[in-house]
Amino acid sequence: MTWAVVPAAGIGSRLGAALPKQYLAVDGEPLIAHALRALLSHPAVSGVVVALAAGDAHWPGWTELQGKPVATCTGGASRAESVLAGLAALPVSVRADDFVLVHDAARPNLSQEDLQQLLERGRADPVGAILAAPVRDTLKLAGADGGIDGTQPREKLWRALTPQLFRRLQLTRALQSARDAGIDVTDESMAMERQGHRPLLVEGSDDNFKVTTMADLEYFRYLRFAAASAAPTGSRG
Repeated sequence: MTWAVVPAAGIGSRLGAALPKQYLAVDGEPLIAHALRALLSHPAVSGVVVALAAGDAHWPGWTELQGKPVATCTGGASRAESVLAGLAALPVSVRADDFVLVHDAARPNLSQEDLQQLLERGRADPVGAILAAPVRDTLKLAGADGGIDGTQPREKLWRALTPQLFRRLQLTRALQSARDAGIDVTDESMAMERQGHRPLLVEGSDDNFKVTTMADLEYFRYLRFAAASAAPTGSRG
């Protein structure tokens, strides 16, 4: 069984909303509820630790979802600090060499199929794995004046998604090393790469997007509406 850490101490200022983006409602529930349910619905996920901002007044106070435990801790000023806090707050039953998932609080559209592939392939890898999507667009290199300086090859480029899956102790040490070096890692894989590790890329759906703009929020609402409309009448709600 595998536990998950969800860093949720950020305020999501780029969205420009009155609430932190993880608390914006879709179908009567905050985004973070959709993210947590996606994780906890999988039978191999035992529970989750959510790293919250100090004094977070918006957290609903859940201690259980999907019949599984939800614990909280106080996060830090950066994603890495929040993940470190979450790793430290995991139950003692989670051993040093156990794999742990890390998932974005504002990435609400994770599919069970993608999560299953990540768990199967990642736990068979000595390092771990991340969900990722191949870059499909043509990439341009911008000059300082806004003009195009060139076209970049995309054949080996992937967009990092979450969840990301690593062993508890290895990830903790990698994040601590980056912090001590003054490096702000933008995801867990970056910290592991600094240690010389080569995490596995597991292709995931483009629909596993992170809500960063109001357009993203509306797209998730549309996907929820479309899924509800397509479901048999007896299974809705």
